[in-house]
Amino acid sequence: MPTLDTLDDAVAAKAFRRLVRHLRHRSDAQNVDLMGLAGFCRNCLGDWVAEAGGLSKEEGREIVYGMPYAEWKARHQVEATPDQLERMEESVKRNHVEALLDDALDDSFPASDPPSMTDPGR
Repeated sequence: MPTLDTLDDAVAAKAFRRLVRHLRHRSDAQNVDLMGLAGFCRNCLGDWVAEAGGLSKEEGREIVYGMPYAEWKARHQVEATPDQLERMEESVKRNHVEALLDDALDDSFPASDPPSMTDPGR
């Protein structure tokens, strides 16, 4: 059974494109709400595309939005409420903590394991 890291790139690309098309269709789902719930939004996804593809943030975001971000914002974005902003801030804090934990784990493995666990020949 494939894992995330062994999933065929064509399958992953197809799923990614479906996600992006879904987000384009659901312009009623505000970025601030996506951030408040999941800790990422269309901008994040566009930035990840830019980072992975060696593009500018503007180029990555345009791929996700299907238009320049400023145009999408003018057409679809509404003023965020204080409650939305508070949920977003709390959610984003969790991203930072998880990123720090990931970094700590990356730094500690496999050095924290006894050699017998990481090198069975020892």
